[in-house]
Amino acid sequence: MSSNNQISKSKNIRVDSSLYYFNRGLKFDKNNKHHLAYKNYLKAKHFYLSKNNLDSVAECNLLIYTLLSSQNNLKFNSEIYFSDFIRYVENNNDTLKQIKSYKEYAVKLLKKGNYSNSLDFYKRIIFLSKKIKNREIEANTYSNIGLLHTNYKQDSAIYFFEKALKIYDKNLTTEIFSTYLNYGNWYQKNNDFYNAIKKFKKAEKISPKKYALNLKRILFFKLAQSYQKIKDYKTAYFYFDKYDLIKDSINNTKQNIAISEIKEKYDNEKLRADNLEIESKRKQSQNLLYGSLAFLVLSGTIGFLTLKNSRKKRLLAEQLKELEKQKSLTLIKEHEINTINAMIDGQEKERIRIAEDLHDNIGSVLATLKLHFENLKLNREKEHFNQEELYVKTEKLIDETYLKVRSIAHAKNAGVIANKGLLVAVKLMAEKISDANKITIHVLDFGLDKRLDNQLEITIFRIIQELITNIIKHANANEATINISLFDQVLNIIIEDNGKGFNYKKTNLKNGMGISSIQTRIKHLSGSFEIDSTINKGTSIIINIPV
Repeated sequence: MSSNNQISKSKNIRVDSSLYYFNRGLKFDKNNKHHLAYKNYLKAKHFYLSKNNLDSVAECNLLIYTLLSSQNNLKFNSEIYFSDFIRYVENNNDTLKQIKSYKEYAVKLLKKGNYSNSLDFYKRIIFLSKKIKNREIEANTYSNIGLLHTNYKQDSAIYFFEKALKIYDKNLTTEIFSTYLNYGNWYQKNNDFYNAIKKFKKAEKISPKKYALNLKRILFFKLAQSYQKIKDYKTAYFYFDKYDLIKDSINNTKQNIAISEIKEKYDNEKLRADNLEIESKRKQSQNLLYGSLAFLVLSGTIGFLTLKNSRKKRLLAEQLKELEKQKSLTLIKEHEINTINAMIDGQEKERIRIAEDLHDNIGSVLATLKLHFENLKLNREKEHFNQEELYVKTEKLIDETYLKVRSIAHAKNAGVIANKGLLVAVKLMAEKISDANKITIHVLDFGLDKRLDNQLEITIFRIIQELITNIIKHANANEATINISLFDQVLNIIIEDNGKGFNYKKTNLKNGMGISSIQTRIKHLSGSFEIDSTINKGTSIIINIPV
């Protein structure tokens, strides 16, 4: 009994040790004591390996890599930790770790000046963060895209900084601090030092929870530079003095020496542990051989008994399979009926819309034409009647009728059928709507380098067109975003607005808005449809369709 208690206690100590060292590493890392953070991360990794907790080992590898990458003049390669982390991500379906790997790739490419490929990785992160509904990661990525555009497309930087600040939760002080710091840096690069100081001062009012010393060191240096540029030398000296105080407290050279010493000790301890492990494995192999022989005898007996029982189970399974087949056929027929009804409903709406256009636009012009012809019939014998003028007016009306018929036909296809493609059609629609100055529609895209099936493009365009019409009619919004991404053979469409929102659960979607018909069409395409709406904060609609 006492022996079992000792084993249980030993296991708890190992679990507690790994978590203890991991949390200590995080604490030292946040306080810029990198050599102590490195030492604790290595110990945590050692304990996690002993428990075969590969998920936590991967997390330790990433933290060690990011810590070492932030140091200058280290003599050993930190990439081995990143490579181990990437191997884990490739072999496991872990979305959060995939996002972290994309972020590191984006940062690497950004440092090399490869802005286009870096932006592609950030777009992948936006797609995944929306998929798992993680607003913190989404906001942080918008901030990083803003930083990227500081050197790439400068006019876009402000848009992404502001978008990040709107999304951030107020408790994310480190992220908000960093965004204002990058925002001010953009103004500084453009020689707008007064606006740069405004953004830096906003950052100064925030107390970051992580990396406070390092972030404030950068901020005070930037403030000193900006005040120097506007010739406020007294304030510039004040911030240079604050910068020097923090700089002296973060001694990177001593930390690098300490990190190198820790690594050497760790490598020696690992070599001794490997030798002990080889001897232990030899003894385990011998015991395993005896155990395997006993297992073969036992499994043979169990196998014989299982075989007899499996025949009965097979017969029962075949009967259940036949029942499931009948149920599936019934469900398929019901689904086909619902799909046909939705298509008929959509066609009926299209006919009504065309009929209204013909009645309101073409009908009035044709009525006027009829009056002209009657006037010609009644007055052609009169001497002072100007037939030439009536012919010109009639010809203008005929031209107007032709143009209206042509515009109705063009609106019906909206450029999708005319060899332009889905993305071009959506952008043209957004441009035309935005030109009216009542609502601005942004279109963001990723991965749509090739055309989709023409019928699929038309169906998707009709869905987007109907959802945008709903925003214009019902949302009272002044800004909307259409995000279209093709990633891993899945077409993802996210339509957001900043309108009045609505209570999705209490709204009868079968009347008035056409959402029910859209849901049926998406279901027919084996896709998913989701609505997230908050009163006075706008609405987000997420559609995923396999292609």
